[in-house]
Amino acid sequence: MRTHFAFHGGVHPPENKKQSTGLTVQIAPVPEFLIIPLSQHIGAPAEPVVSVGERVLKGQMIAEAMGRISVNVHASSSGVVEAIEPRPIPHTSGMEAPCIVIRTDGLDEWVDHQGLEDYRKVGKAALLEYIRDQGIAGMGGAGFPTDVKLHLGDDHIVNTLILNAMECEPYITADDMLLRERAAEIVSGIEVMAHLLKPHRIIIGTEDNKPQALRAIEKAVRDSKLDIAIYSVPTVYPSGGEKQLIKLMTGIEVPSGKIPADIGIVCQNVGTAKAIHDAVHHGIPLISRVVTLTGEALGHPHNLEARIGTPFATLLGAAELKQDQLYRLVMGGPMMGFTVPHDQIPVIKTTNCILAASYDEMPPAPPANPCIRCGMCEQVCPAELLPQQLHWFAKGKEFEKAKNHNLFDCIECGACSYVCPSNIPLVQYYRFAKAEIRAEEAEHRKADHARLRFEARQERLEREKAEKEARRKQRAEEAAKMQAVKQDKLERQAESASPDTAAAIDIKTLKTAAAVARTKLKKAQQALKNAQDKGLEGVDALRSTVSELEQKSAAAQAALDAVEQGVAATPVLDSKQLKTAAAVARTKLKQAEKALLTAQENGDADLTELQTRVAELTEKVTQTQAAYDAAESGAAAPSIDLDALQQAMNSAADKVAKARQALADAEANSSPAVEKMRAGVDKLEQKFQTAKAEYDQAAVATSANGADLAALKSDMEQAAAKVTKAETALQTARAADSPAVAKMEAGVDKLKGKYAEARQVWLAAGGVEEVQSEPDPKALKQQVSIMRTKLKKAQAAVDAAEAGEGDLDLASTELERLTALHAEAKSAWEAYESVQNEKAAAQGIDLKQLKIDAAMARAAVTKAERALDKARETSTEDLDNIEQELVAARQKADQLSQTLSRFTD
Repeated sequence: MRTHFAFHGGVHPPENKKQSTGLTVQIAPVPEFLIIPLSQHIGAPAEPVVSVGERVLKGQMIAEAMGRISVNVHASSSGVVEAIEPRPIPHTSGMEAPCIVIRTDGLDEWVDHQGLEDYRKVGKAALLEYIRDQGIAGMGGAGFPTDVKLHLGDDHIVNTLILNAMECEPYITADDMLLRERAAEIVSGIEVMAHLLKPHRIIIGTEDNKPQALRAIEKAVRDSKLDIAIYSVPTVYPSGGEKQLIKLMTGIEVPSGKIPADIGIVCQNVGTAKAIHDAVHHGIPLISRVVTLTGEALGHPHNLEARIGTPFATLLGAAELKQDQLYRLVMGGPMMGFTVPHDQIPVIKTTNCILAASYDEMPPAPPANPCIRCGMCEQVCPAELLPQQLHWFAKGKEFEKAKNHNLFDCIECGACSYVCPSNIPLVQYYRFAKAEIRAEEAEHRKADHARLRFEARQERLEREKAEKEARRKQRAEEAAKMQAVKQDKLERQAESASPDTAAAIDIKTLKTAAAVARTKLKKAQQALKNAQDKGLEGVDALRSTVSELEQKSAAAQAALDAVEQGVAATPVLDSKQLKTAAAVARTKLKQAEKALLTAQENGDADLTELQTRVAELTEKVTQTQAAYDAAESGAAAPSIDLDALQQAMNSAADKVAKARQALADAEANSSPAVEKMRAGVDKLEQKFQTAKAEYDQAAVATSANGADLAALKSDMEQAAAKVTKAETALQTARAADSPAVAKMEAGVDKLKGKYAEARQVWLAAGGVEEVQSEPDPKALKQQVSIMRTKLKKAQAAVDAAEAGEGDLDLASTELERLTALHAEAKSAWEAYESVQNEKAAAQGIDLKQLKIDAAMARAAVTKAERALDKARETSTEDLDNIEQELVAARQKADQLSQTLSRFTD
């Protein structure tokens, strides 16, 4: 035991400690109600895990820590949860905060609990988690989570562990009595902390005004295997401040803006060491603490071991409060404590003293006078600041200057106010300035955060837009490629046409031709009937057209019947198809002639290829034109089976290949039959060339097979337009309650039948329906919402009409119409969702679960952002860990959102 070093400044107020040290620590009575705040520490409030009406046991966890900087909360006695609601808590502002209110049952029944058999055999991470579960926070100051302080060994080299037993503030004797009576338990807790931190040295620091506590701790240290030094220092306020204590014990100053861990030092309170002993060796969470009851308004000042959540009134009653002498009720000491508004404020984990002062003991502060620039405040400031300068900055609201003068190094000890001859409440000015600076910084952080979120959203929208545009272009390119392949095939078929070829007679082609002929005949007959009914001119011309179309329809049907009966028939060639083939050939001939002319003008040397191309196309124009002229004159072409010709050509090609392979083998073996085999190969090649020529000539019919698709598609679209127009007129007639509704409904059905027939003919002729683009999910969902809103309005109109405020029939008709439209929109949305679910399932993804996971990930990001904002406001030491948690949460949310976007775009 020795005296060591000194720090700048300090004061010597009256100690007033002997009043409360005459008795041993007593057990406080169990109150009728326990009021347990969810936030008794620095960091995020705990989250309740019990509900109103639930019975809880002593030591049971009732609120769970949320985030890294947070602490669990436990019930300090058995009873029933009466309420979970805001109640006044110990705070300088007198604010309310969420609390769990327990009506005690007087049984004080414990939950099952036990300590660790040997904490040295438990891994460091598991031991830290165990301490965290027991809800232990620093009991000497701000209530920083103890497990966080003890986890610094991974990131910092801990040279020194200091146990703070100074208790320098007047009146307070809780730590003094704890050292006197439970020194062995304190040393046991120190051993656990030393096991986690592995410090090079351990120091217990106390003031020389606690001789009995010094003797008790010296005896306990002698029984320990650890090398623990006990330093006794002169009694000077505020030697219990963390940075001042370090200077006293080690002579090292903690730099401004740094924490002790940055220089390899960890400080803990002796009360915290006792709580760690109880938790590790007995499984007792932090549910009680020693509280000093003192002041002239008490008849029996002493120390009590009080349950967390006990109202001050219960403890004051145990200390025999003299209500008529009570002038001010203070939590803490006279230097750093604060006045509480009433005696229903509960004890929390950092409550070390309740001071019931009389008027003479703590009279009202005298009025402040102007500063006389005496400089006494600077002489006593333990943080070596310029209190007078900071006062002017705070008063003038020059917060940036105050911050630059290390305002946040002020520990608010009150030494400057204590010595100020002008009675200026300097600490209150500093608190005001700190609060304003924190509020301003919080606003800046929120603005920066909002800006980053906006920029991220804009970037995401631009990225999604670009991805959608890329997908659209890709689909368009693929569709264009498919269309080009199809068009190229048709052109090659048209080029191979000749006047000697005939259309292949297969059942599908003939059915299409017959259907087309019937459709044209029906149209001509309808036109003739209309002309006759209305007495229009041109009836004779229409009769002639009808007669001609009757012949063509009969011929097409006869050809179809003949094929179906297995009899070869002469196909009916559509002159439009042959005319198209001839037009295509003429167009290509013009292009080739133009290319030849350009080459001649440029003086190209080699024109042979272009001249040959022009000659070939000239021959094809002649052939296709001849085929068209023959069709117009009624000439018939012979019947040819295109599939059979192709099969014959392929068979001849296979024979040629086999013969060539046999000839090669014979030549390799010097067979005498080589010459004979060569002649056979030549003969087979001639047969193959003949079969190929026959097939190429027969393909002319298929070259124009789709030439009339445009006309058929036009007929189909006209029929669809008529249906839409008729349906619109029908809806209008229904709304107007027209007597012609029944007739119009029959007309709509008839038009629908004609549209279905025209569509069937177009499809049978080879028409291909366009692939519908993927529906827009936002549009589908919006349509459902719009229809739902309109449906509600229509229902309201029906209700009003039933009450006599409108036309009920008209309102009911509109309701039926909107009900159908809403069902259609809902069905489309459900169909889209079903398709997306199937797409996701095909890739092994549960889309519903993916949506839930993405929502939870976004919620985790929001939660982490709030935790970070709160941590910055309270200037916690674990900002890096919280920021890393936020980055990880954002990465997970972005990954899930990207996966989800593949199925929701």
